[in-house]
Amino acid sequence: MPQYHQFDALVVGAGGAGLMAALHASRSVKTAVISKLYPTRSHTGTAQGGISAALGNLEEDHWEWHAYDTIKGGDFLCDQDAVEIMCREAIDAVIELEHMGLPFDRTPDGRIAQRRFGGHTNNITKKPVMRACHAADRTGHMILQTLYQQCIKQNVTFFDEFQVVDVLVENGACNGVVAVELATGEIHVFHSKATLIATGGFGKMWKVTSNAHSLTGDLPAALLRRGLPLEDMEFFQFHPTGIYKLGILLSEAARGEGAVFINGKGERFMARYMPTLKDLAPRDICSRCIYQEIREGRGIDGKDYVYLDFRPEVINRYFEEDGNPKRVDAHYLEQKLPDIIEFARVYLGVDPITQPVPIQPTAHYAMGGIPTTNDAEVLADETGRIVEGLYAAGEVACVSVHGANRLGTNSLVDLVVFGKRGGIRMAEYAKQASFRPINRDAAAKEGAAQLERIRNSNGTERPSAIRKELQALMDDKVGVYRTGAGLEEAIDHIRDLQARYQRIRIDDKGYKWNTDLMEAWELGNLLELAEVTAYSALWRQESRGAHYREDYPQRDDVNFLKHSMVWKNGRLEVRSKPVRITRYAPEERKY
Repeated sequence: MPQYHQFDALVVGAGGAGLMAALHASRSVKTAVISKLYPTRSHTGTAQGGISAALGNLEEDHWEWHAYDTIKGGDFLCDQDAVEIMCREAIDAVIELEHMGLPFDRTPDGRIAQRRFGGHTNNITKKPVMRACHAADRTGHMILQTLYQQCIKQNVTFFDEFQVVDVLVENGACNGVVAVELATGEIHVFHSKATLIATGGFGKMWKVTSNAHSLTGDLPAALLRRGLPLEDMEFFQFHPTGIYKLGILLSEAARGEGAVFINGKGERFMARYMPTLKDLAPRDICSRCIYQEIREGRGIDGKDYVYLDFRPEVINRYFEEDGNPKRVDAHYLEQKLPDIIEFARVYLGVDPITQPVPIQPTAHYAMGGIPTTNDAEVLADETGRIVEGLYAAGEVACVSVHGANRLGTNSLVDLVVFGKRGGIRMAEYAKQASFRPINRDAAAKEGAAQLERIRNSNGTERPSAIRKELQALMDDKVGVYRTGAGLEEAIDHIRDLQARYQRIRIDDKGYKWNTDLMEAWELGNLLELAEVTAYSALWRQESRGAHYREDYPQRDDVNFLKHSMVWKNGRLEVRSKPVRITRYAPEERKY
């Protein structure tokens, strides 16, 4: 018999968005959190550089500037009403985190310290502005710890190391989820009035990625199988500073403190492409510029990487050239960037204080995902119809505040602002709603069947081989640069991999801590989302933000100033919905 649980509000995912939602929901209704990891191991903990809010603690800043930068950075695909909410509420959200005990770095007079980040500007001078509030280069880690402590204080119930395998959506409403307890292999049915999904991204479909092994898109794929759409899946950000070959992220905080890109000729090449923002241009632009340098033979020793250089003498030389009065030394950098410096030392054997660091773009962040309203309610279609009792927040959701390209530090803003809004809205709903009846045994049986099919399959294909082939394919055909022919080839290849996936075999047939089984199941989700990503990219015949089509190199506002929405009902289908524009008409994206 399956285990059965009942909660007013249920949150799937224990990162920043999930914990923020659980914290605010738990103040008025019975709330639980389900996580495939121990909560403080969630991927929010890897966010390094900061969380943006226009506090103006070190220089003039305004939330309206933050909003404009976000919309422009997103190449005008952002829904502007959502962006205005995020940038306005970011200020109170950061102060709320401070009051919860988050140990932000401080200015000499005790205010929250801020640093520069890519794409964040003074809208009058057009120069970089200090907007990113930080706790050294461990800001996400501190947010995660702070929110988890607050949830424990608030008596939120946690189900740690439970893998959700199905979402109970029927007749336009959500009634909970089905999960497997990893330690025992037992199936659990969670019955809820309101369910919020906050499971993060799905970057493991690429080979070179900053994403953890756990980011496999389980819940977006589950909703796709339940007949719900995904939005803007063609937009996936490639962060310019991944550790060469490994993809482990070196935060933009390094460039915020003065680090620069250097090519094989020893040139600070971003000054040629972006003369005002230089190395603090938005991430999509930086990634394309790096690849351009490599394509034209200016990689380091002609290879496929460049340097990120934050040796103090190099930073100070360029500060002087830029007219920046600031100067840094080794002690300052060790204090401000301890994790970044340690990553380079451990994973590359390079000391950034004395040596430049080899880097390359790495698959980093999903701008697309589960479509939602500004209050995190999940949308059923392009008309705005909602799925009753179902919510999503954080990277897994598409509000859309990031449009075609997310600005650095806006991921953490998104988490806390829309996690909070989702938690409040689901609590309001749960207080006036009743539990809808469910068939527990049927729900458990359907969820378990997904795992049993894999456990009992005696095919010849190895999941690890399919995964490796998928990741190489996505790097090659659905990466920073894309073409129609390459995307068609990718779709055909992915569908071949999906057919081979039906013939997989695993060795471990057990129930307790069967990572062989769970990784095989996760691979199925990655294959589903990879097909949707490539299909959406083929549909969008323009270049915008992180989506760059070499056969359609220009942005096309006439035909594609709209969001894609993809369904899979036997075959893939793309529809669209308009971008919500309030005060900023699309313009040429100059920096």
